[in-house]
Amino acid sequence: MANKIFMILTFVGVPLSVIGTLLHWSSVLLFIIYCLTIIALASYMGRATESLAVVAGPRIGGLLNATFGNAVELIISIFALKAGLIGVVLASLTGSVLGNLLLVAGLSFFIGGLKFKRQHFNVYDARHNSALLMFAVIVAFVIPEVFAMDMNESKTISLSVGISIILIALYLAALFFKLVTHRGVYQPKTEEGTVHHEEEPEWSKGKAIGILLAATVAVAYVAENLVHTFETVGESFGWSELFIGVIIVAIVGNAAEHASAIIMAYKNKMDIAVEIAVGSTLQVAMFVAPVLVLISLMFETSMPLVFSMPEMVSMAVAVLLSISIANDGETNWFEGLTLLGAYVIMGIGFYLL
Repeated sequence: MANKIFMILTFVGVPLSVIGTLLHWSSVLLFIIYCLTIIALASYMGRATESLAVVAGPRIGGLLNATFGNAVELIISIFALKAGLIGVVLASLTGSVLGNLLLVAGLSFFIGGLKFKRQHFNVYDARHNSALLMFAVIVAFVIPEVFAMDMNESKTISLSVGISIILIALYLAALFFKLVTHRGVYQPKTEEGTVHHEEEPEWSKGKAIGILLAATVAVAYVAENLVHTFETVGESFGWSELFIGVIIVAIVGNAAEHASAIIMAYKNKMDIAVEIAVGSTLQVAMFVAPVLVLISLMFETSMPLVFSMPEMVSMAVAVLLSISIANDGETNWFEGLTLLGAYVIMGIGFYLL
């Protein structure tokens, strides 16, 4: 059912995006069309990546998921950087961290918890990811914030570049650790292994690559136009640059991923649901954000890895709250509701800023 809706949205949305852009329709209408089209295209990218992951096996599959998991947001952010919207990009990174840790995990735990009294997932993975989250968000994002207070702009950029290179190196090392040297070492049961053996790819290798490339090109086109509507849409609805980045761009960029995490939780596949929510957060913090810092060096305005105080505090609180809830390896609907409550409180705060 969901796939049919995404198919209709894609085949209607892409032509409408092109026609609307050429005929200069109203920015608000185009903003809605672009957002829905990107969400639909993202679902195709997700399905193509999943098919390739099944064909290529878990190691390459993990790498593919890491590369394409946040591709939509990365594309939107690159065009926003090109347009000089540094605030929107930093806000969207914040929104991804908050969205994954509070909204996606919260909805997954809540909806899964309504069906099952207690849901379990790999506690070793949870603890491993907790340490990485602490490093990626609290160490690597707070350090530039503190040191940048006494630095000029060029030194702040140099610090950000140095931290970005370390984050990318550590992220690649974390992938190597999980997929190669310690693959299966911390698996209490062989559930993940059996999933891969039982699964049949939805599409053949050639078809999946073709769809992935076509969807990526379409997303790039729509995303570039979406960025140009932000200013007008913000003025029309009274939304700040911060709110557009934290809530709108983050939800649009990760919508397909959000949906799959919730579906997995409903099927009681909590290892996968948690991996999507936390794994995606780690991708954003340790790979997407530093890559954007390095890419921004090619544009007129470079992006420092320095967030505003509300962004910084929100992300740190989200990490600490999610770690304290997930570290015992089991969840219930009330824990999900707690995470959702935190997300709504922060959303209201960003809206009113």
